[in-house]
Amino acid sequence: MSDESLSFSPDGFSGVARVFPLPNLVMFPHVMQAMHIFEPRYRAMLEEAVEDDRLIALGLLAPGWEQEYEGRPTLRSMACLCRVATHQRTPEGTYNVLLLGVRRLRLVRELPPKKMFRVIESEILEDIVPADAAVGTADRLQKELLAAFKRAMPKIPDAYEQLDQLLGTQITLGMLADIVSYTIDLSLDWKLRLLTECDVFRRAELLLEAIEGRPAAGPQRTFPPDFSLN
Repeated sequence: MSDESLSFSPDGFSGVARVFPLPNLVMFPHVMQAMHIFEPRYRAMLEEAVEDDRLIALGLLAPGWEQEYEGRPTLRSMACLCRVATHQRTPEGTYNVLLLGVRRLRLVRELPPKKMFRVIESEILEDIVPADAAVGTADRLQKELLAAFKRAMPKIPDAYEQLDQLLGTQITLGMLADIVSYTIDLSLDWKLRLLTECDVFRRAELLLEAIEGRPAAGPQRTFPPDFSLN
């Protein structure tokens, strides 16, 4: 996987996003998601993305989508803009794809259906670090989040060591919160709430609240997840 395939600059985003709507996944920046793309409309979406800017947004379908899945069911307003890191075409014409989350995305207005897939005007939302926060707040929240995540994790051999190594890469609090939000077993509503929150300190506090209030269970994904510092 080349650095070029993972690189992203907001200046290169037109504001018009190809949206892949999903019923049961909230994607976050800084992590990777493997997908198998087989529907013709989404194969067309991927092929266009690869030829253009390599960008696809993963969105979440609103409740009730089952009644009109073949059409244009309602989407939640927050999505994750992703870059196509790798793609492989199968003999059947389907694709195995690895997507890297790069930014939070607010979906603003869906464009008329001129393509097989959905295209929506959108805007990138960057992380906000409060300038008036007390000194040491970021370090405190990072330590508290790490401790809460360790308590919530099952006893996987070497998992704690892997987590400490991950933090040894000096990732930011925002990155850590996104990686944990993606990995931990939370409801879709909680995950969407965390994706929506751009204030990094508030996001970490919400995530701590979510972890402490969840039933005892292991993360829904293996740890560590594929992630990137991009």
